[in-house]
Amino acid sequence: MEENNVITMPRIGDPAPQFTADTTQGKINFPADYKGSWAILFSHPSDFTPVCTSEFMAFGNMNEKFEKAGCKLVGLSVDGLSSHIAWLRTIKEKIEFKGMKNIEIKFPLIDDISMNVAKKYGMIQPGESTTKAVRAVFFVDPEGIIRAIIYYPLSLGRNFDELYRALIAMKTADEFSVATPADWNPGDDVIVPAPGTCNGAKERMEDKSVDCKDWFFCLKKIDKQTILDKVVKK
Repeated sequence: MEENNVITMPRIGDPAPQFTADTTQGKINFPADYKGSWAILFSHPSDFTPVCTSEFMAFGNMNEKFEKAGCKLVGLSVDGLSSHIAWLRTIKEKIEFKGMKNIEIKFPLIDDISMNVAKKYGMIQPGESTTKAVRAVFFVDPEGIIRAIIYYPLSLGRNFDELYRALIAMKTADEFSVATPADWNPGDDVIVPAPGTCNGAKERMEDKSVDCKDWFFCLKKIDKQTILDKVVKK
């Protein structure tokens, strides 16, 4: 979105801004090409930089895990295709990090040397850099709606286990009509939505199938395997 020449980032609940782009895996039309699947669109500041290299190795190493959870990865920086290809070849052929090596990046990396996509998604933040994208992460659901946004500064590498946890938590909330508490992982208790009436609150407190700490704070168990069977492909 653009207001008075100021680029603002899209918000949670907005349709993901549409774009077509050349990538290391061919041309894509986002989010249309990903309809029916979750997608994570993420940006990094620059190719051939150490923090970004560590991140791409982590994402590349977890790519199959995300795909099994019904989520496709799409990377972006304001570099061109030639730079992307050379960098990804270097990662596969030369870089070893935390026991990871020979990592082949199979998901698309967008050529955004024009910064068109980065600006659409508010990835260029002048207080941090006017020439590099910050480390943005957009979770886009199967209907093309932005469901979560996480931003990191240039110096901070992301926690990829947390990105995966967030994906599974959102899919669990959708599938079972629940919410997830702090530090939730599959198998932990989930939160039952609070009732909206006085009678509902009374009935909730009398419901022996849930563990109510008070009328508005009720938990229930969903077996870990039940969750995984619903949100992760076998």
